[in-house]
Parts: sequence; C-alpha cells; structure tokens
Amino acid sequence: MKTVPAFYLVARRKRYQLISLVFAMVLLFPSQAMTATQASVNFGSADSFAVLAGTTITSASGGTIDGNIGVWPNTAFVPGVPPVIVNGTVHLGDPIAAQAMSDMTNAYNDASGRTLGVIVSDGELGGHTLAPGLYKSAPGSFSITSVDLTLDAQGDTNAVWIFQMESTLTVGTGRKVILSGGAQAKNIYWQVGSSATLDTTSVFKGNILAWIAISLNTGAKLDGKAFAHTAAVTLDGTDVINQPHFVGLPWMILFMD
Repeated sequence: MKTVPAFYLVARRKRYQLISLVFAMVLLFPSQAMTATQASVNFGSADSFAVLAGTTITSASGGTIDGNIGVWPNTAFVPGVPPVIVNGTVHLGDPIAAQAMSDMTNAYNDASGRTLGVIVSDGELGGHTLAPGLYKSAPGSFSITSVDLTLDAQGDTNAVWIFQMESTLTVGTGRKVILSGGAQAKNIYWQVGSSATLDTTSVFKGNILAWIAISLNTGAKLDGKAFAHTAAVTLDGTDVINQPHFVGLPWMILFMD
C-alpha cells in the first residue's frame, strides 16, 4: 500500500479549511453591491395604468396617454380641448379603479419603507450620473433643475433605482432624465411624500408615486406612471407612456377589464 506523507495530509486539510472559510465569509458577509441591490416594486393591478388620481385627472389640451387611467374615490376626468387621447380604458370610481388605487398604496408603502443600502443624497440630482440603488433626500425633496440627470445601469437591464423624498419632486423646464447602460424606465421609482411637478418640455423617466398631486406642464413627457394618491393629476399637451412590468403578454391584455 502506498503511504501518503503526513505533511501532504496536513496541507490538504488546511486547504479545505481555507475553502470552507471563504464560503462561510461569502454567505455571512455578502458584498455591499449585493446587499444594496433593490428588488422592483410590485404594482399589482395598477401595473396596466398610466395615470391614477384620487380626485381628478385634468388635461388642458391634447397629448397622449398610453395605458389605462383611473380615478378613485372621486370620478372626475376632464379630457380638455382638443381632448387628450387615451390608448387604454378609463375607470372612474369603479371597482377596478379602487383596486388599482389600493395596489398603488401598497407600492408606495413598499418604496417608502426600503432601507437596505440607502444612499443619502443632497436635493439636487442634476449633473449627476447615478448607479442603481436606493437614494434618500437629506433635505426631504429632490430636484433636477440646473443640468440633466443620467441613470447608468452598467449593462444590467434589470437594474432598479428608488428615490425616496418626504416632500416634493421638481423637474425644471427642458430638463431630462437620461438612461444609459441598459437602464429601463419601468425599473425607476420616485416615491414623493407630497407633490411632483414636471415643468414645460421636460422629459422624465420612471414611475412617480406621489402622495398628494402631480402636475405635468405644457409639453412634458413621462415614460412611466403618474400616480397621485390623494389629489389630482394635471396635464397640458402631455405624453404619458406606461411601461408595464408584465413580460411576454400581448399589449392588448394589459387593457382588459
């Protein structure tokens, strides 16, 4: 029988011990990048909606909304002159609008309750290029007023951004949210504690979950959702393009009652 030298057995045992230690460290102490990764926010039945409001959806004139719209508990919808074009179903005070608003509330609470890997930021986002993550406003509000904001997914098309603010979101005239590196508007969430304003001709990306109201001024464009829990969503020649999270389903199914 061949005899294995004792020093070889000791070396092999130490090697296995080292490998076990490395695996234990990976399991017990995941990297910051891993812990900071955010899951998407579940909209439930509200996913097929482009605009939701508590009191009214009001359009001054023109524009297009791609997706369902709903008002609950009130029932007011003012389409404007010429009327805004709605490529979806209008739900005013009905059970479908009620369920969508309930699911929107759950989504809002989810986004506002996230704490894992939070990055505390100042109020002005313009001029920054931000990687995916959870961003919380130190002063309580976010704005994009001086320069455009870029969100870089770094090649990950499932990358998620969540922006938490206790008060307002303000986007200045002509300002843009620019997506790069495979970033998708449907994976961006703006949790607004009070109201959001997108000023004239601004181009915005992501889902706005405002507790009070949303104003999209003349010619503004939103790739995402405009959800106002308590009050109104106001439009003026605005384009709102819903970016649903359903994958592999025909677009028409999203508009079925």
